[in-house]
Amino acid sequence: MRQLIKPVWWLYCIYALLLFIAGMFCVLPFVVVFSLQDEKRGGDRIYKACRYWDSAWLMLVGIRHTNIFESIPDPRRQYVFVANHISYLDIPLILQAVRRNSFRILGKVEMTKFPFFGYIYSRAVVLVDRTTETGRSRSVRELKSMLASDLSVFIFPEGTFNETHQPLANFYDGAFRIAIETRTPVQPILFLDTYDRMHYSTLFSLRPGATRAIFLPEIGVQALTIADLPWLKARVYDLMEEGLVRYRASWIRRAPETVA
Repeated sequence: MRQLIKPVWWLYCIYALLLFIAGMFCVLPFVVVFSLQDEKRGGDRIYKACRYWDSAWLMLVGIRHTNIFESIPDPRRQYVFVANHISYLDIPLILQAVRRNSFRILGKVEMTKFPFFGYIYSRAVVLVDRTTETGRSRSVRELKSMLASDLSVFIFPEGTFNETHQPLANFYDGAFRIAIETRTPVQPILFLDTYDRMHYSTLFSLRPGATRAIFLPEIGVQALTIADLPWLKARVYDLMEEGLVRYRASWIRRAPETVA
C-alpha cells in the first residue's frame, strides 16, 4: 500500500513546489516596486503582498491554519515574538500567526542564495550571518532600529531546526537581550504541527492537514536589567517547553521509564 501511495505523494510535493514558484513570480513585481518606497511603508506592503501569496499557497496545498490564543497580543503594542523552530513550514506560518504587517523577521543570510526567492527574502527580513560576530552584531542593531520605528520583530531563539527530539533546543541570548534593552515584552508562540506537515530533513515531505500556532502569555520586561537576561531566557524556555509538552508535540521522544 505504501508503495502505491508514494508516487501520489511525490506528485503532490511537485505540485506544491510549482505552485510556490508560480506565486513567487506573481508577487515579485510588487516586491520590486515596494522596495523603492520608504523602508517602513514599503516593508509593510511587502509583508502584505507576501501574506496573500502565503495564504493562497497554503489553501491550494490543503494546509489549514488556526491560531489559538492563551493570551491575545495588543495590536497597538510592539513585541519581540519568539517561536520554536522545527520545520521549513514554520516560515510561511509566521505570516499566518502574526496577523500584522508592521513587524520584521530575523532570517538567515544563506537563504538569499536562491534565485528570485532570495531577492524577495532579502527585502522582507532582517538578515543575520551567525558565522561572524560582526554579522550578529549588525542584525541586533537593525532589530533595535526596527523596534525604535514602531515595528515588532520575530526571532527563532533556537537559531535553527531543533533536531534533538526534546521539546526545544538551547536558546541564544539575542532575542532576550533586545527585549530588555528596548523595554519590549516577549510574546512566545508555539508551532505545533509543522513537524508533521513537513519534516526538517527534506522539502519533499510535505503533507496536507491542520496546523496550529499557540500564543502563550506575554512576558513583560519593564523591571528587568541586562543582569536578568539568564532569568528571562530561562523563563521563556520553561513556558514554551511546558506548552509543547501540554499540547503533546509529536517530535518529543520521552525516555522509557525504568522499573525499580
